[in-house]
Amino acid sequence: MSGSNPIHVVGGGLAGSEAAWQIAEAGLPVVLHEMRPLRGTEAHQTDGLAELVCSNSFRSDDPQLNAVGLLHQEMRRLGSLIMRCADANQVPAGGALAVDREGFSQAVTAALEAHPTVTIAREEIDGLPPAAWDSVIVATGPLTAPGLAEGIRGLTGAESLAFFDAIAPIVHRDSIDMGKAWFQSRYDKAGPGGTGADYINCPLDREQYAAFITALVEGDKTSFKEWEASTPYFDGCLPIEVMAERGPETLRHGPMKPFGLTNPHNPTVKAYAIVQLRQDNALGTLYNMVGFQTKLRHAEQVRIFRTIPGLENAEFARLGGLHRNTYLDSPRLLDATLRLKAEPRLRFAGQITGCEGYVESAAIGLMAGRFAAVEREGRSLEPLPVTTALGALIGHITGGHVSAEEEGTPRSFQPMNVNFGLFPPLDRAPKAPDGKRLRGTEKAQAKKRALTDRARAALGEWLGEEPAPLPAAAE
Repeated sequence: MSGSNPIHVVGGGLAGSEAAWQIAEAGLPVVLHEMRPLRGTEAHQTDGLAELVCSNSFRSDDPQLNAVGLLHQEMRRLGSLIMRCADANQVPAGGALAVDREGFSQAVTAALEAHPTVTIAREEIDGLPPAAWDSVIVATGPLTAPGLAEGIRGLTGAESLAFFDAIAPIVHRDSIDMGKAWFQSRYDKAGPGGTGADYINCPLDREQYAAFITALVEGDKTSFKEWEASTPYFDGCLPIEVMAERGPETLRHGPMKPFGLTNPHNPTVKAYAIVQLRQDNALGTLYNMVGFQTKLRHAEQVRIFRTIPGLENAEFARLGGLHRNTYLDSPRLLDATLRLKAEPRLRFAGQITGCEGYVESAAIGLMAGRFAAVEREGRSLEPLPVTTALGALIGHITGGHVSAEEEGTPRSFQPMNVNFGLFPPLDRAPKAPDGKRLRGTEKAQAKKRALTDRARAALGEWLGEEPAPLPAAAE
C-alpha cells in the first residue's frame, strides 16, 4: 500500500537524505525539506544535500576489527545510499573510508533528485511540522533551526536543547586495572537500584595528585570555532581543567574528593584524591569518568588520564570533548522505533538523537526511514538484533543507557560513536587453536573478530538469508 500522504523528512543532511532514500526505495512518496539555500548556516558552504561540514572521513573501513567498519558493512547490506555514494567518491586514506566531499554531496543530491517518489522542498520548517503531516522524520542535526528546536523543547519539556557541553571520557571496563582500582560507592550507599559497590575508584597520593593538576593546567586545549561563539556554555558542566585552574585543591573538594572510600588494596592508607568511574551502559562494559568533562585535545587526554593509577592501559570508547550540540534525552523521550513518545507522528534521526559521527547519523536515518515506511504500509519491523552494530547503536540511544543524573544536575545521556562497548558480551572468550588462553593484542583482536562474526550472522538471519559464513571484507 503506497498511501496518498507522503512521509515528510525535515533536514537534508546525511541522516535525512538516507531516511528519504529508504522510504523512496520502499515505493512510498516522500518530501525532503531542506532550508538551504533559502537560509544558510554558519557551518555549511553549499546547498548540496549530505554536505560534510567537518572531516571528509567516514573513519575505519575494517569490518573485522573496528565497530564503525562493521557499521559500514551493515549499511551496505541494507542498501544505504550514503555508503553507495561514499564508495563511489572514495579518496586514498589508508584503512579509512574518506571521500571527495563535493563529489559525494553531488552524488547524493543527484540520486534523490532523480528518484520518482522523492520531492525536494527548499523551505525552512521554522517550528513544529504542521499537524496535517501524519508521519515526519526530524533529522535536523546539531544545527537545528531555533524555531524548530523551540517547538521540540515545548513538546518534550526539556530545559535546553542547544548548548555547549563538555563531555567526559568513557573507558572500556576490561581495560581498567582492578589490581589498583576497586568497586565501592561513597559511604557504601546503595541508593535506588544500587548495590553499595557501583563505582570504580582509582586512588592518587599527594604527589600523583599534584602532578595530575599541573598536567591539566598545562595541557593543550581546544578552542571555540568562530561560528560557535554565540552559543551559551552549558551551566553546571565545567571542564575539569577549568576547575583545576581555579586552584590546586578545587578538584579534591569536587569530583576527586576522597571521602567515604576505603582502598581494599591498602586499607590503612587514605587516598589523597580519587577518580570515580560510573557504569555507562546496561551491559556494564563501559564506564564514564565522573565529573571529567574536558576540552583537552584528544592526545592530551590519553596522555594525562593514563597517569591515573588503574588507568595506565585504559582504552577509551569515547574521549571528552566540547560541542555545540542539539540533541534529545532519547532514552527518556523516544520509543524503540525512534518515535517521540509524546507525539508519535514525529520520528527522529541523526545527531539529534544523541549519536555522533557521519556514519552513525546516516545509520540511524536508515532505520528511521525503514521504520516510517513499514508503519505507513501497516506493517511492523522486527527490531534489529542488539548484537549487530546498528542494533547496538539504536539500543544505546533508546534504552541501553544507564541514567544516573540527579535532579538539578546535567543529563547523563551523552552523544556517542558506535563502539564495541555497546555490544553484548560474548558467551565465552575466544581461545587459541590449541585451546590455550589468549593474551594481550591477540586476545583483543580475537574478541573483536568474534563480535563482528556474530554481528554478520545475526544481520543475515534478520534479513532472512541462508545461514552461511559471510566474507569479512566490505561488500
